[in-house]
Amino acid sequence: MRTEFVYGPGGTPANKWSVLILTVLCTQPARFNALKRRLDPITHKALTEALSRLERNGMVSRRVIASSPVAVEYAITPLGRTLQDPFVALVSWARQYGAEMAQAQGIYDERRAADEAG
Repeated sequence: MRTEFVYGPGGTPANKWSVLILTVLCTQPARFNALKRRLDPITHKALTEALSRLERNGMVSRRVIASSPVAVEYAITPLGRTLQDPFVALVSWARQYGAEMAQAQGIYDERRAADEAG
């Protein structure tokens, strides 16, 4: 099984931005700056790298719009859209179990702080 999408070129793990970019593009195509605003606080560099990786893997397409200044629009591809159902399921799961996760994190943090204190 190829793990390139998960680990990216050179073995770099795919980060949260890739998932969030695809989630945004599932609703409609977007220009670079619109994506950057929607995904604040993503950096210009992180967005550029994530979009390049997604385009290389066939998940998004890039279209240059002849205007002044030149604009670039990104859209999810049919291959990228196949991830929409798993993403919706993941969001649903997070909503359903978010409180339990927050509670577990609180317990862990308290235990960790007690261990470090003494």
